Amino acid sequence: MQKNCTFSVFLCKNNARFMKKIAIFASGSGSNAENIARYFSGSREVEISLILSNRKDAFVHERAKKLGIPSYTFHKNEFDEGDLILETLRQYEIDFIVLAGFLLKVSQPILEAFPNRIINIHPALLPKFGGKGMYGDRVHQAVIDAGEKVSGISIHYVNEHYDEGNIIFQATCEVLPDDTADNVARKVHELEYKHFPKIIEKVVLNI
Repeated sequence: MQKNCTFSVFLCKNNARFMKKIAIFASGSGSNAENIARYFSGSREVEISLILSNRKDAFVHERAKKLGIPSYTFHKNEFDEGDLILETLRQYEIDFIVLAGFLLKVSQPILEAFPNRIINIHPALLPKFGGKGMYGDRVHQAVIDAGEKVSGISIHYVNEHYDEGNIIFQATCEVLPDDTADNVARKVHELEYKHFPKIIEKVVLNI
């Protein structure tokens, strides 16, 4: 596993034991990851301690550098086997994992190490339009093709099946007859930016 930057976030030792630490897994641009990190940047209770990606060229690494958060790239076989990933998570004392635009199915060793402590966001109203291969514009186009009048976001716990973990929160937006996939995507992204960090905070702090 390759480290992509040398930055780190430092905590006051007196406060560190009270801090809940989150690792974000992302595969692409990382706009949600950045939004989440900025939301918690002044928090004394929650810290985004680490960003992990399965892609070396993912723009999320650039965002991590800007934010001063360590980021690593891992290979799929490392993710599937789990030991190296879990050792890194232990080194950073990670309490929760957040998936933000992460496209791989979470491997069994990581699921077992973080029961009910892995949170994902899906850009549709589950259980519709979920499953393997359903991400990004594929989801929004499927919503339009199905003639849906509403779409939205589903924040849920992660289990061994794609998009089937218990739902924590959903929010909706209207789908108009002349909407394109891009139009729906913009509406859904607004919901993601508004709600995802707040729901993470509630789950992590049990409030």
